[in-house]
Amino acid sequence: MKILAIGAHPDDIEVGCAGNLIKYTKDGHDLYLLVMTNGERGGEGGVRKEEQSHAAERMGARDLVWGGYRDTELTPNMNRMVYDIENLIKKITPDFIFVNYGNDTHQDHRSLAKAAVSATRYVRNVLFYEGPTTVNFSPLLFVDIHKTIEEKIAILLTHNSQVMKTNIEWLSVVDVVRSTAIFRGIQGRVQYAEGYIPLRVFINM
Repeated sequence: MKILAIGAHPDDIEVGCAGNLIKYTKDGHDLYLLVMTNGERGGEGGVRKEEQSHAAERMGARDLVWGGYRDTELTPNMNRMVYDIENLIKKITPDFIFVNYGNDTHQDHRSLAKAAVSATRYVRNVLFYEGPTTVNFSPLLFVDIHKTIEEKIAILLTHNSQVMKTNIEWLSVVDVVRSTAIFRGIQGRVQYAEGYIPLRVFINM
């Protein structure tokens, strides 16, 4: 299978769905990443791109594509973003797409989610993942990541410039991600899980 994971910023994908993506690449499936901005408002852009490249390599991604947009300036009316996502979808023909959830306090996440709804309208399986700024996230689908949680944490540490940027005193991104995985695991009745809200999912019965 071919998997496309889309994030507004470097580390969005890793926070939201790396545990699941690692499982795909370990099983021999092809992973592609599309990151819309280099996250220059949250750190030095060149550093963040380098961190993302290392993370992509550790996840086993076949390719990392940069959207070339400016951090914090994604807008829901940006037709170019829809076209850019569509064109990559046509090139890759992914079986699954993972993308930021739209109910979020960060404007880039909201805008990307809205663009993705239009751009993925012919893709069979599209799932939204959560991040630290997501709100009112009630997953309907859970993935057990107890075998990949430590690898997910190691990949998050690749984004060294962002580890302590949670705006929560004494808590790192690792703390937030592990706590979220435990909470979603409790909901899904496993030790660690990632939760997703599907736009569409087809199940072979």
